[in-house]
Amino acid sequence: MPVETFKGFVLNPFQRQAVESIRLGRSVLVSAPTGAGKTLVAEYAVHDALARGRRAIYTAPIKALSNQKYRDFRADPEVDVGIMTGDVTIHPGARLLLMTTEILRNTIFDDPERLEDVDFVVFDEIHYMDDLERGTVWEETILFAPPSIRFVGLSATISNLEEFADWLRSVRTQELEVVASKKRPVPLRHFLFHPSMGVLRVEDRRRALSRSRSHLRNGHRGGRESKRLLDDLQKKGGLPALCFCFSRREVERRAQGNAFRDLLTPEERARAETLVEEICATFQIEATPELEELRRLARRGIAYHHAGMLPLHKELVERLFTSGLIRLLFATETFALGINMPARSVVFHSLRKFDGISFGYLGARDYWQMAGRAGRQGIDEEGLVFTVIDARDLREAPFDRLFSGTVEPIRSRFNLSYSTLLNLHERLGERIFEAWERSFNAFQFRDLGPRKAEKNREKQLRLLHAKLDLLRELHYLDAAGILDRGSIARRINGYELQWTEMLFEGVLDPMPPVALAATAAALVYEERPGDEFGRLDPRLLGVHRERADAIVQRLMALEGKHGIPDSIRTPSWRLAPVLDAWMSGKHLEELGEFANVPAGDLVRTFRMTIQLLRQLRKALPPEYALHEALGLAIEQIHRDEVDARSQLELG
Repeated sequence: MPVETFKGFVLNPFQRQAVESIRLGRSVLVSAPTGAGKTLVAEYAVHDALARGRRAIYTAPIKALSNQKYRDFRADPEVDVGIMTGDVTIHPGARLLLMTTEILRNTIFDDPERLEDVDFVVFDEIHYMDDLERGTVWEETILFAPPSIRFVGLSATISNLEEFADWLRSVRTQELEVVASKKRPVPLRHFLFHPSMGVLRVEDRRRALSRSRSHLRNGHRGGRESKRLLDDLQKKGGLPALCFCFSRREVERRAQGNAFRDLLTPEERARAETLVEEICATFQIEATPELEELRRLARRGIAYHHAGMLPLHKELVERLFTSGLIRLLFATETFALGINMPARSVVFHSLRKFDGISFGYLGARDYWQMAGRAGRQGIDEEGLVFTVIDARDLREAPFDRLFSGTVEPIRSRFNLSYSTLLNLHERLGERIFEAWERSFNAFQFRDLGPRKAEKNREKQLRLLHAKLDLLRELHYLDAAGILDRGSIARRINGYELQWTEMLFEGVLDPMPPVALAATAAALVYEERPGDEFGRLDPRLLGVHRERADAIVQRLMALEGKHGIPDSIRTPSWRLAPVLDAWMSGKHLEELGEFANVPAGDLVRTFRMTIQLLRQLRKALPPEYALHEALGLAIEQIHRDEVDARSQLELG
């Protein structure tokens, strides 16, 4: 009998199709709009695997989503769940494991026996394979996962779904069912808002362009301020609204600039205050000026959310929002990725964002990912999406591309790292080039004609040869296989050459724990505009810094010599005094005297530092002298706000 309901929900047509395919032993690729109910398919696959005595793995592109899914499954008494991310490991022997995709990829290479009884791997947000920096991890995982494992891929709508599915069929053994739906449970209506002209229908934008020129000639320069728009949403039942801005500073500024609004009734205000107290008590959140600011805004039904905040402060905002007590939430785009928190309306304060190099207009996939948060199932008949524009946008913005509903295709980002190459060489030897031949990159170029395909093939294989030649020159491998340096480097991710060379050149051995930690932090830390630092005391690192810098410069020169695009950055040492203060026992709010860096960035960097230290410690034999110093460094960093495990266990 077909499955009609699951977990109290009546399955819609695409969910029934996907569930039936799972029951027939197939892999499934589900493509549907944000909020359409794709996650229910993944949950069915998990329950199906567990009911048959098998295991399942659920991967997500960001740790916040992994944490959220862990809490969701933990609330299900039928599911034995654990979690493994770079920050936290809880119950790693569980029947269901939540993982980041990087952890799963590393398990495939390091310990594939642990995956023998895994039936399903769920790839939540599988279109993230298009991510420029991290997308290759998805591709590697798909290619090298044990053949017996079935996949459930969940994706927002993508334009080259069949091409992607055909590639999956070519590299995996199981039959694959494609389940596609374009029906949005709550339809969206899209509007533009010009400060001088008010709300406009999208189809009226060309007429609006001539009107905006007239307004400018007459001196009406309304700027990008959207207070007229938010006034209307407040008066006409358009709240709660999720307002996207593409700058942390602007997110906070806009939230504070709207603090004059009182969006809660006295009863709701009392509930918000009680909930804030309960959450702070549950997670042991200490009083700080930042917390008081969030508390002050929450009393009025307003909040902000961005990656520079402390993880626990983000948790506070998310729980307030899902309780229905936040009516205006100002957030950066990371809030839209995977986390199921819809609103009545979505407001884009701009269509342009900085991509790290220059300002440009959003991609259609990004726009729809965020716009899809508008409209709450069972509450709203439609979701409202407003985009604040100016005269330049009317002239230049790619409205046809953004509003057509057709999003960019997934592109391969296949780019084997040095550690991946070493792991593959361990398994495949000289057949390592077969890895690229099976890649989505090769598959995509196959249909562009023989000339383009061959040109791309030559380019990719030349890069692979160059990386292998560099590894041979550094004595990581030779004709006989992986050498000692390679055995260490293959267990380290992202900084494998720098970290391994420092180890074998004797730079790390004499370092005390604080210098070890500062060196790891110098590799992982990326400064942001506006970060300010105090003076770095040369005695903190002594000659260690000069020796480490010399090694990195040598590696950068080697990449240049072999024609390899830059993958290695110069270490950033300016965080060392902050880390030293933290390791000596200072509290997070005391670190401001050493640097002006957002607390969330500090916590994230400290956690990444711990990951790098752990990777090296795990790669070394226990009797190695450095083992103890690495352990001490980890212990001194891993406390209070940096301890992700204790926070996850608290709530």
